[in-house]
Amino acid sequence: RLDVPVLLLGETGTGKEVIARTIHEASSRSRGPFLRVNCGAIPPELIDSELFGHEKGAFTGATSSRRGWFERADNGTLLLDEVGELAMELQSKLLTVLDEGRFRRLGGAHDIATNVRIVSASNHDLEQAVRDGRFRSDLYFRLAVLPVHIPPLRERGRDEISSLLRRLLHAHQARVGRGPTRF
Repeated sequence: RLDVPVLLLGETGTGKEVIARTIHEASSRSRGPFLRVNCGAIPPELIDSELFGHEKGAFTGATSSRRGWFERADNGTLLLDEVGELAMELQSKLLTVLDEGRFRRLGGAHDIATNVRIVSASNHDLEQAVRDGRFRSDLYFRLAVLPVHIPPLRERGRDEISSLLRRLLHAHQARVGRGPTRF
């Protein structure tokens, strides 16, 4: 329920997005938007425009202004999935948004205020990336105010697995309208 940045760390498939959505739904921002952006899936030349938006004429092909992820997530939660994939120059801009709550669209002349809770996720060892000089230490510490390590299924206890299976069964029953009642 604390309105602080959360960093979810775990292997692919451990449920980071599900946990991020649960964090959002339990927060005071639950009535606001929950948006997810996969930082690793956006080409480096487009990520600035995707995160912060752009103004008409900012670059070839920018025929209209466009709101970015930060602007669209205002008063809600933005999940920055695979945050470790961000280029260093974008990490600097992200740090500015976290520190000041303001950003500027690509080609823009004025700052735009935003009130967004950041939940970030990575399957990489970001502490190692900091030591290797691939991830800014100041950004890491701003994102990892509340770090959550999510263990893979193979490291979970028998009781946890039974609980997960029951939840999956109930979700399946709700989705299809009926189904098996037990495994």
